[in-house]
Amino acid sequence: MITIVLVDDHPVVRHGLRGMLEAEPDLTVVGEASSGPEGVEVALAVRPDIVLMDLRMPGGDGVTATEQIVARAAGVRVLVLTTYESDRDILRAIEAGAGGYLLKDASPTDLANAVRAAARGETVLSPSVASTLVRQVRKPAPPALSARETEVLRLVAKGLTNADIGRALYISEATVKTHLLRAFSKLDVADRTAAVTTAMEHGLL
Repeated sequence: MITIVLVDDHPVVRHGLRGMLEAEPDLTVVGEASSGPEGVEVALAVRPDIVLMDLRMPGGDGVTATEQIVARAAGVRVLVLTTYESDRDILRAIEAGAGGYLLKDASPTDLANAVRAAARGETVLSPSVASTLVRQVRKPAPPALSARETEVLRLVAKGLTNADIGRALYISEATVKTHLLRAFSKLDVADRTAAVTTAMEHGLL
């Protein structure tokens, strides 16, 4: 029998999940929690095979709870079950040690099979999540801007002109333009606005 703890802040969702899972002869729900911290407590107390973890809950997020369960409850596997599929959410959950990431639109059969697979130690990802991870892995590394190029772009983002930036950094306006042109080239953009936007997207500013 595979034992499961449900962590979700919506009682109706937990009730529905319990009904779906316990309709399977080899699955049983042995605990419930409505927040991340409560989920950690329950997981440590009952040591289930699987924790089905929501990500965003008012009482404490699922990523932090996942990290704590993985660190403190050896052998307990965390399977994220959420409505969110942003790149950031997925990466944070996987980096925290989640053994899988499913969306709440999964069918009862897919959910049950995912729980079984996770209990066997397999990594379980919904197709759209798998695609996101592949895209992240294939994404080229962000360009490396020099410290001065980054400084210049930060001031551009604040709305300063080249002349203002030159005065602020004690360099000539021509030097400011040189730094900007180098940044444009590295970021593969043609203007100041695009440079700032692209740098922010890469987390460089």
